[in-house]
Amino acid sequence: MQKDKIVVGLDIGTTKICAIVGRKNEYGKLEVLGMGKAPSDGVIRGIVTNIDKTVTAIRRAIDEAERTSGINIRIVNVGIAGQHIKSSMHHGSITRTTAGDEITIDDIKRLTDDMHRIVTPPGSEIIHVMPQDYVVDYEDGIKDPVGMSGVKLEADFHVITAQTNAINNVNKCVKRAGLEIDELIFEPLASSLSVLNDEEKEAGICLVDIGGGTTDVAIFYDNIIRHSAVIPFGGNIITSDIKQGCLVMEKQAEMLKTQYGKALAAEGNHNEIVSIPGLRNRPPKEISLKNLAYIIEARMEEIIEAVHTEIIASGYQNQLAGGVVITGGGSQLQYVKQLFEYMTGMDARIGHPNEHLGKSKIEAVKSPMYSTTVGLVLAGFKALDDREDNYRKKREERQFEEPEKPTKKESKGSSIFQSILEKTKSILIDDVDDKQRY
Repeated sequence: MQKDKIVVGLDIGTTKICAIVGRKNEYGKLEVLGMGKAPSDGVIRGIVTNIDKTVTAIRRAIDEAERTSGINIRIVNVGIAGQHIKSSMHHGSITRTTAGDEITIDDIKRLTDDMHRIVTPPGSEIIHVMPQDYVVDYEDGIKDPVGMSGVKLEADFHVITAQTNAINNVNKCVKRAGLEIDELIFEPLASSLSVLNDEEKEAGICLVDIGGGTTDVAIFYDNIIRHSAVIPFGGNIITSDIKQGCLVMEKQAEMLKTQYGKALAAEGNHNEIVSIPGLRNRPPKEISLKNLAYIIEARMEEIIEAVHTEIIASGYQNQLAGGVVITGGGSQLQYVKQLFEYMTGMDARIGHPNEHLGKSKIEAVKSPMYSTTVGLVLAGFKALDDREDNYRKKREERQFEEPEKPTKKESKGSSIFQSILEKTKSILIDDVDDKQRY
């Protein structure tokens, strides 16, 4: 039963490694049982660059999650991100033997499995195959063909690939930490589970997850993911800009960004000054918050331009009635929503992962920083594509039904066999009777 099922999400991010333990309550909402996090020193732009440091951070996060939840963790859903992740569109088709029979879930599975065998660029492998619209006997625009009649079944697929070495390094880190991976999930897909609802996905929406090392983009329309991309800039590059522009230490730059940073320079005030302690017997450094806002705005504009370019490239620019949802740690920057609206001309909101959350002892999980980790937990209870959930339910119903009755051919064959057997028996009995008489 899903209410007894416990799922752990593990987000191996650029700034933090976070683990969340959750289960569904009686109302179908996610109840967070425990959480653990640790600074991430061995990951740069979503890619593991130091195995030992990453393993240590994973163990720290898992230990804290075990302590707060009282649960022994062994299996986790892990998120994967990074500039190496690419998406592309592919077309697949199968020809069925009988036109009269209905298209079954097995036919859909066979078509999807075929796409897992397509040739990918050297050094990369497929992590997700997401069906778009289906075509049955050249009739296109079909969302769910199960139950229809037809010979030729085709579909367009959104295929997401990642570098094999990057996947192997994530696997290695998780195994060395004493864990097993249940599912490896592209992070913006996980975030979409926690911050978007079905209405938004149907209307058309662009999810922008601003992390530490990268900004992930996922575009949904008609409840199906249509486009995804990874932009190699995130919150860390803003910190780096502040460090260079204000000539301060990295920790001070991060503090300036989180406590005083604004994404709109127009909202800054020249008269507002913050004083930073100087290095070893040097006088404190005074920094104008207006200048700080100019530095942040310049980099945020670059990130938003890259996001807008991806929206245009997807071909869905004029179909996104839901606008933009911004989540991740970078979404907490002041006035980032207003800057998105100004530059893209689309409605925007900040995405908090409370769409499917029930009551929780840990209030911190409602922060946009934990959207991906909460989504990784939710991925244990629902599929990335709603149609997959429907197919799973149908399979379960089929398994719980009474044993399948033999088909007409089998019944006919068995009845013929039975009659032959009975005739043979009667002949043998008659033969024995005749011998006994003589």
